[in-house]
Amino acid sequence: MNARVLVIEDNPANMELVRYILNKFGYEVDAAIDGESGVQMAQAFTPGLVICDLQLPGMDGFEVVRRLKAMPQLRQVPVLAVTAYAMVGDRERVLAAGFDGYIAKPIDPQYFVQQVAAVLGAATPSAAPPLGTSVATVGQRLPAMRAQALVLDDSVINLQLLRSLLEPHGIRVRAATTIRQAMALLDEHTPDLIISDMHIGQELGEDFYALVKDRPALAAVPFMFLTSTVPRELRDLARGPQGVDRFITRPIDNLHLLAEIESCLARQSGR
Repeated sequence: MNARVLVIEDNPANMELVRYILNKFGYEVDAAIDGESGVQMAQAFTPGLVICDLQLPGMDGFEVVRRLKAMPQLRQVPVLAVTAYAMVGDRERVLAAGFDGYIAKPIDPQYFVQQVAAVLGAATPSAAPPLGTSVATVGQRLPAMRAQALVLDDSVINLQLLRSLLEPHGIRVRAATTIRQAMALLDEHTPDLIISDMHIGQELGEDFYALVKDRPALAAVPFMFLTSTVPRELRDLARGPQGVDRFITRPIDNLHLLAEIESCLARQSGR
């Protein structure tokens, strides 16, 4: 299997997310920010897979796949389409255009890797490192921890993404994959910030939020939701003096997320 993947994506945050996920599962990633350069790179080294956004400046994804499939040396290279504008019939139109698969944004990291492995005809690889290990490079020391965040998410990849983003900035992550685990961690220690997904397996983030706010000792701890969608009725959670502090939608813009987290921590410390 050629595990070298060419990603054609003009959005830096989306590119960073895809690169991070693929690297964690052992894939080598080459990046192109537009269709023209993507086609040129594919000609230069023949990747094992091309992942291409449909909405690109200049040459769009449909023209990219048309050109790739017209070249004898690239005709057999699978091409996955990625788009944020999923509509009824889009999948059929994408496949008819020559793509080998279709991925809708926001990307679900675990399902995304399964799709990549399936297109390459390989078993889904295992990610490393496991939950609870540091993402620092061997020999690299993490900075002194100045704050602690409890993160609840049933996706190990999402937890690792947050750990890799926050710990180099001095924010230690304590991770939970169920509400029960999260509440047990809260019994042990009061964090400086709580971050939760909206959908944790069959559990709901708003149920976790209600349990947290029912504890007087936790009522003032900033609470942030990371979610792919924010239903209108959940906006009510943000009302009132003890409401949710932030709704951040995926895919995550790292700089924006860090700024929001720093704002919450500053409010918590009274700075």
